[in-house]
Amino acid sequence: MHRQPPGQYVTVSTAEQPYRALVPAPLPPVPPVDWSPQLRRRFDDALVALGRLDAITALLPNAALLLYSFVRKEAVLSSQIEGTQSSLADLLLFEIDEQPGVPVEDAREVSRYVAALERGLALLRRGLPLSGRLFGEVHSVLLDHPRGRAKAPGEIRRSQVWLGGTRPANAVFVPPPADALPGCMAAFERFLNDQPEPTPPLLKAALAHVQFETIHPYLDGNGRLGRLLIVLQLVADGVLHEPLLYPSLFFRAHRSLYYELLNEVRLRGDWERWLDFFAEGVQASAAQAVATAHALLALVNQDRDRIATLGRAAPSALAVHQAMQRQPLTTSAALVAATGLSAATVNKSLGNLAGLGIVAELTQRQRGRVFSYRRYVELLNAELEPALS
Repeated sequence: MHRQPPGQYVTVSTAEQPYRALVPAPLPPVPPVDWSPQLRRRFDDALVALGRLDAITALLPNAALLLYSFVRKEAVLSSQIEGTQSSLADLLLFEIDEQPGVPVEDAREVSRYVAALERGLALLRRGLPLSGRLFGEVHSVLLDHPRGRAKAPGEIRRSQVWLGGTRPANAVFVPPPADALPGCMAAFERFLNDQPEPTPPLLKAALAHVQFETIHPYLDGNGRLGRLLIVLQLVADGVLHEPLLYPSLFFRAHRSLYYELLNEVRLRGDWERWLDFFAEGVQASAAQAVATAHALLALVNQDRDRIATLGRAAPSALAVHQAMQRQPLTTSAALVAATGLSAATVNKSLGNLAGLGIVAELTQRQRGRVFSYRRYVELLNAELEPALS
């Protein structure tokens, strides 16, 4: 189907050189999405995969522990799309006040993504709808780090931004001028809250991600906040009870195509190719999350059986083992705080777990040693390793 670009180009005159900026039309698209049989199947498959992922929340005994790790995976993946080099191990080390293997600022930036998602979920659960106010609060948390504080955290931009090129006149894409943002954001907020008519949740998440990236309402952090919005939207609409999905896994693996399809919507209104890609990504990411969850559960159960052979030492070792599912890279001091056990008991338990090959000591030093739930970390890291494309 041939469409005009989904919006209106406006010419902005400047002292240097005039440029054209796109003011996107309100959602949903006009004319409506052309639902081919293949596209319908894609969305059906994605919804089935999301249902299986959501079921983990009720079916698995350690779902809360998985949530801790899966949120951090999404934070790492989404930040890597933007060029941050921090790994999952770097983030986990930073969270226990250990030196990561990359500059501390990279790890701190990723940690703010985790905090931003947690703020967004807390606001949703307090009854605040997806709205400009919620975005502002989440954005202020996301950019609460030294590199972000100069980029007006939580404030809609008052100046022009552009993507690619050295100035708006030679940019790959120019989002709407600052004076068009209030109207764009008001229409966007109405769409997210099913006004004037409801939109199926997965379709809404797919359309909203492109629209947010096109509006680009902030000076920085739009890409990360736009991907965070996908998960917040699915939770807000009841598709997921917890944010176990990490869609940035698929977007990072296909980064060039991801950006190309976002731009094809802006240039030619090609929503159908984007929707096909988005649904495939959600299905693949949800299926991978389910597989990883079951692999982690199998590992935990196997290790728990081995710990049971420790006899009288088993209960304290099991408590440490439980805590390390939440923080698979940790210190004895952190485990003392997490378990309520004495330092001597924690250290003895760590020795027992190391003897079983469950825990490995990483630092080879006398004090402040860092311990790893080795296989657990390997399973979490398995899909984070492929190089960016």
